[in-house]
Amino acid sequence: MSCHQCTDSVFKQKVGRCKRCMWQLTALSLFTWPLWWYYYADTPKTVESIALLFFAISFTGLLILHLMVWAYRVVTKQQ
Repeated sequence: MSCHQCTDSVFKQKVGRCKRCMWQLTALSLFTWPLWWYYYADTPKTVESIALLFFAISFTGLLILHLMVWAYRVVTKQQ
């Protein structure tokens, strides 16, 4: 990672600080959801569909976690 928080901190301190990570997760989420919808929405029980769905949910969940922690840090810093 390129930021200093990502190279010398534990996972709990990394979440919500690295904008590069958040941009990557945004791009991956925006790429995997339409891909799954276009190719595998009609066959959700195939192995490929489940794997892509797992990755899409993981990318989106981690992005939501990053954004929630980032918003919390912004709000508590202003008080």
